[in-house]
Amino acid sequence: MPSPDLPNIDSASFRVPDLQQLLPAARATHAPRIALLYGSVRERSYSRLLTEEAARLLQAMGAEPRIFDPRGLPQPDGAPEDHPKVQELRALAQWSEGMVWCSPERHGAMSGILKSQIDWIPLALGAVRPTQGKTLAVMQVSGGSQSFNAVNQLRVLGRWMRMLTIPNQSSVAKAFLEFEEDGRMKPSPYYDRVVDVMEELVKFTLLTRDSAACLVDRYSERREGAEALSRRVNLRSI
Repeated sequence: MPSPDLPNIDSASFRVPDLQQLLPAARATHAPRIALLYGSVRERSYSRLLTEEAARLLQAMGAEPRIFDPRGLPQPDGAPEDHPKVQELRALAQWSEGMVWCSPERHGAMSGILKSQIDWIPLALGAVRPTQGKTLAVMQVSGGSQSFNAVNQLRVLGRWMRMLTIPNQSSVAKAFLEFEEDGRMKPSPYYDRVVDVMEELVKFTLLTRDSAACLVDRYSERREGAEALSRRVNLRSI
């Protein structure tokens, strides 16, 4: 087959996808690192209770879960970036190989508390992109009938943060009926779905974490980087 005519392509930046590049020579052996964010600071927060249940499941599946407590996190741009809670959140994002975002649905949308956490995680920290190529599972709780507004919005944010959002998701309706007084989730189809979601998240994390750099390597960014390097090299001395 003759080579296609692609006059707009920068041949130096163009890559043919190669299966071997997606098969790492060595795989990490440590437990998958999963950061969990929830979107409410109420004393009895159902998004927190659902997140805690998810963390128990992740631990049982061999992962290492860490939950971020949003209490004390300032509003985005309402404090300097060296604020202790901001630094804690950013360090957790960099440490993680996957994430769980769980929000209550308020006025048909995710909560501002969860959005603030995501807004504090930048697309880049120096040369490090703290979320790019990492896996993501999304969940929500509702006070009324089942809805998917919050998880749909979280999927949009996951794409914007360049994450690999898994297909499955959890939406728990009438959450006040789904938890015992001690905060544990009752057995139900909703609970079974949470198990499904965490199982899928661990599988996708194990599958992609060693290939994440290759999966998110982009022609446009390689080309942009090459042009920037060329400009620096060709810059005349003053």
